[in-house]
Amino acid sequence: MNGKTRELNSIPNLSGKDIEALLTVLVSGSKRIERVPLSSGQVWIKRYGTEKPSVWRHLQTLCSRILPVAFLRPCAYLAPQQMAERETRRIGMFKEHGIAVPEILYASNGAIVLADAGITVQRRLGQLKDSDPAAHDDLMVACAAELGRLHAKGLCHGRPYPRDMFFAGNRLGFMDFEEDPQTVMPLAVAQARDVWLLFLQIATGARLGLATQNRAYEAWFEQAPAAARGELQRMIRFLGGFLFLARLIGRVHMGSDLQRFIVATSFLMHAFTTYSVD
Repeated sequence: MNGKTRELNSIPNLSGKDIEALLTVLVSGSKRIERVPLSSGQVWIKRYGTEKPSVWRHLQTLCSRILPVAFLRPCAYLAPQQMAERETRRIGMFKEHGIAVPEILYASNGAIVLADAGITVQRRLGQLKDSDPAAHDDLMVACAAELGRLHAKGLCHGRPYPRDMFFAGNRLGFMDFEEDPQTVMPLAVAQARDVWLLFLQIATGARLGLATQNRAYEAWFEQAPAAARGELQRMIRFLGGFLFLARLIGRVHMGSDLQRFIVATSFLMHAFTTYSVD
């Protein structure tokens, strides 16, 4: 504990009470994500290995074994310390490429302490949803544009949901880098999967419907690498083969995940007739 205290002392602007409070939560806390209020603001503790792989992850692993398709491959589930090291490494890599990321204040075995990054894009979308639909959808388009900039730098995120984006001046930043898709699939495939995952959020979340989907796709497309555009087309052609079955199931029970799959995949298939991948 003395070693941890010395390391925490190196974090700027922490009082003795702050260090004591942070150390207490680090040692005794058990939640995966935990907010710690301090005198200078708040920080976040992120722990690894607190949750078992989800049912979806097991299903994804099974599907990847049955179907030899790269974008279905899940990232390896590592030991807590290795997962912390992977996220720390990826945060550093994104920062080197000029992408806004949360600041790592402290890292220990299986946990990291992050500076507060402010309001998430998801929270802001919730505030705008009913009060200002146009601004809500403009922000969704900004998410797609920022993802295109990220891809143009030769990076991929792995799970670019609005809840994992935050405001950084007049741009958006990214957080939550637990996954590293490039370890199990080519970069262009990982970037294509990024786009599909983002459009699962945009498809049914856009307040102005198809107009916003078109704007968002164009914002990504204008900056995205040609290889990613080509892989996205191949991926959506594959997924499009399941649309008939998805719609059939939807007649019996249209869950939110199934609806997002149908709307996003259908839109992206249509987009390829408008935007050339060459």
